[in-house]
Amino acid sequence: MTERTKAVYESLSRRKLGDGDGDEGNMVLIRDIVTVSQDGTGNFTNITAAVAAAPNNTDRSGGFFLIYVTAGIYEEYVSIAKNKRYMMMIGDGINQTVVTGNRSVVDGWTTFNSATFAVTAPNFVAVNMTFRNTAGPEKHQAVALRSGADFSIFYSCSFEAYQDTLYTHSLRQFYRECDVYGTVDFIFGNAAVVFQNCNLYPRKPMPNQFNAITAQGRSDPNQNTGTSIHNCTIKPAGDLVTSNYTVRTYLGRPWKEYSRTVIMQSYIDEWNGDFALSTLYYAEYNNTGAGSNTTARVTWPGYRVINSTDAANFTVTGLFLEDDWIWKTGVPYTNGLIS
Repeated sequence: MTERTKAVYESLSRRKLGDGDGDEGNMVLIRDIVTVSQDGTGNFTNITAAVAAAPNNTDRSGGFFLIYVTAGIYEEYVSIAKNKRYMMMIGDGINQTVVTGNRSVVDGWTTFNSATFAVTAPNFVAVNMTFRNTAGPEKHQAVALRSGADFSIFYSCSFEAYQDTLYTHSLRQFYRECDVYGTVDFIFGNAAVVFQNCNLYPRKPMPNQFNAITAQGRSDPNQNTGTSIHNCTIKPAGDLVTSNYTVRTYLGRPWKEYSRTVIMQSYIDEWNGDFALSTLYYAEYNNTGAGSNTTARVTWPGYRVINSTDAANFTVTGLFLEDDWIWKTGVPYTNGLIS
């Protein structure tokens, strides 16, 4: 167990129901703790079995079911159904606890079902884990993680694939201090999602392909959805830096008619056609770095540079309208703009 994981684990293990410290309303409560270890020293040898053992349809008062996944490469497809509410999964760290698969559209899977790890259970939390799809760029759509889980949180996790790496499918999601690697549309979906203090790494695609970091899927102007990238770093992955051909990398492209993506207070290191260019909402606010100069940006009617008042609508409290579901897990976050 890494020192960071040990500290998180020990802190949570002291917060089990019935501790009687009088402060239960202000912290995460743990219903039970189980361990997954491939060497047989834990309660389970694979993640799927541990998920199956979690209680069904619990509520907030029942506390989280905590699964500690020890270091290892877990070659399995994990699905956390809606009835597995209030589950927390903690690994030994990025590139230490790895869940990996290789399903892809080319091999006959739908994009939706290609995910190595999929979660629809509300109030799911993952910490210190890597989610990976190794299908490669030539297999096109191949999802590492799909989340359609309301109030889902990913803290200090890595998502690694090529096209369609991270499917932020729907509902409210928060990502803090995570790494996301990919090529075409590698963050896509129609959730209300905030990425905070994360690293976004465009990778080397196939020849003649371009990279698009985001493809947001808002299809109705009344949907309170959008992709917010706040205080993040966007820079090329190592294989893109050393590639021997030119790759165009775009901050985003409009997947649906009312696509909405905002990048603000982030560091940016250096579409053809007219679909949705008037109805989309793509905005930037107070970014830095060599790639942050907006004078050469697209001239789409829906693109804009916004002020702090407008940017505040895409912070944690601005987009989610509430933040207690993050606060009670102990995951750090910033609820507004950085002053």
